Amino acid sequence: MLNEERWLPEALAAMRAQETDGELEFLFADGGSTDRTREILDRTARADGRIRVLDNPRRVTPSGLNVALGQARGDYVARMDAHSFYPPDYLRRAVERLRRGDTRWVSGPVIPRPIGRVSRALALALTTPLGHGGARKWAGEGTAEEVDLDTGVFGGVWRRETVMAYGGWDEHWPQNQDAELAGRFLGRGERLVCLSAMGAQYVPRDTLRGLWRQYRNYGFYRVATARRHPHSMRRSHVLPPALVLTLAAAVVAPRRPRRLARAGVGLYAALLAREAGRAGRHGAGPGDALTVPLVLAAMHLGNGVGVLRGVARFGLPGAAVARAAGLRGLARKLAPPPADVYAPSLGDRCA
Repeated sequence: MLNEERWLPEALAAMRAQETDGELEFLFADGGSTDRTREILDRTARADGRIRVLDNPRRVTPSGLNVALGQARGDYVARMDAHSFYPPDYLRRAVERLRRGDTRWVSGPVIPRPIGRVSRALALALTTPLGHGGARKWAGEGTAEEVDLDTGVFGGVWRRETVMAYGGWDEHWPQNQDAELAGRFLGRGERLVCLSAMGAQYVPRDTLRGLWRQYRNYGFYRVATARRHPHSMRRSHVLPPALVLTLAAAVVAPRRPRRLARAGVGLYAALLAREAGRAGRHGAGPGDALTVPLVLAAMHLGNGVGVLRGVARFGLPGAAVARAAGLRGLARKLAPPPADVYAPSLGDRCA
């Protein structure tokens, strides 16, 4: 966590209200907050001996997770973010599901909790295929009681020994670290289970600029994840960079491909307009409905720019692209060596 004073009291209350049949401890890894975060935590810790506050000097999420993992004493560990709000039976349901023995990673879907026009439009957008892109970690559209996740994941609960055996979170992934860890699990044939009853609320970005930056970072590290774990890429991951390239071609390409690109841009604009109309028909106010296309465009273009930047930085994830295209033989030839896939660079910090 870092500077979470606005949401921390409510998040703390939700965590302390967890129902379990065993003892709990709460480990907070602070990346050097300059607001009242530490004051709130220290005051709460004096009243609740289960709370321990740890320092995260590297100041990024995966290092904070590893700091807490290294200090954890329980049989089970759960990642719970400081601006998210979990149902009281979140931990109990997860542990009960883990004890069945057919999965070692249990999580719940994400439920956006809007705080303004942009985040309200985002919540609407994430109920559509254009918004969630096929990822099943998002709540909505009749979420099934239990689904197996193929890539998308939001936090989770594990046996501590399991996460330690996998080396913890890779600290080269300040974004998408859960997706990278999920790639290691899935690469070894593990099953990731999402329970609808474990749905947790989170506070989304409420500015278009913040949303664009968030999805740009997702796209950037999605490339790194796809290079390490080719099976983590879906066909939908290729669409945002294709959209960015189509927009560029609509401006600078030679005449004939420029016309085709402009037709593609027109089709995309029509799809965005359709989503605005759909939101209006489902009861959204005019302002929120008209913001849905802007939100979708910020998500898609931010992600697409991030992917292209990631390709420039990490190289093309050829095996992942080939696999997404159905070229399994080529994907196997281009796949990285197993040693590169399953050895987290900084996981030994947890030992």
